[in-house]
Amino acid sequence: MKALKMEFFKCRRRRIWLPLLVMLAAQLAWGLYSLRALSERELQQGWAMILYNFPMLNAMMTPVIAAVVASRLADIEHKGQTLKLLETVQPTGSLFDAKLICGAAYMTGFLAVQMAVVLLFGICSGFAGNPPVTKLTEYFFSSLVTTLAILLLQLVLSLQIQNQMIGMIVGLIGSFIGLFSLFFPPSFQKAFVWAYYALLYNTGMAWDASTRISDYYFIDFNLSGFLCLIAYFLVIYGVGRVLFIRKEV
Repeated sequence: MKALKMEFFKCRRRRIWLPLLVMLAAQLAWGLYSLRALSERELQQGWAMILYNFPMLNAMMTPVIAAVVASRLADIEHKGQTLKLLETVQPTGSLFDAKLICGAAYMTGFLAVQMAVVLLFGICSGFAGNPPVTKLTEYFFSSLVTTLAILLLQLVLSLQIQNQMIGMIVGLIGSFIGLFSLFFPPSFQKAFVWAYYALLYNTGMAWDASTRISDYYFIDFNLSGFLCLIAYFLVIYGVGRVLFIRKEV
């Protein structure tokens, strides 16, 4: 707990919340602007439609946000050359865990605000029926675990490599993979942690080329894919923590 409090204390003046707020505003503006002035037919499918759009936006934007957060958490130690000093007063593993939990708190807040705005928008726009609590919960936790796995990967890179541009480049590449993974088969999607936004879709879309009308509907949650994602997270955590503990500073 002392290590975690220290991480938040160090982040006070780094304004990590600012890029998160900017990216969240851009994401919400983009995602919700496309859902303005919906027809009665579209309002009937509103909840499925909005849960179809936002995983795509997360795949495009969230890897970059995770890269920024991880970079800000690691860069303060690289710039101040404080890793060796910190390792003399606390276990190296606890430092890694504290940085991960600190970053996870920021990303969880990001997704919680996003979820709250989506819910409020759907209610105010008059989406048919009550909010689908089960589907909203599936969406939130699948997005959260995917985001935390990406954050963990970025944090490992940022702590291992002093040049933070490498981590940012990986984040940008991850955004492209996340976007184009929408066109990958599920077996191929499982190979990339950024593709789990697409793999864990709980909605589907049917496009009628003759009428140019799209229908949105709910599908079963991909439980096997979610368990595979958790395994991904545990592997990255285990390997990344060991690498950080053994890192020469």
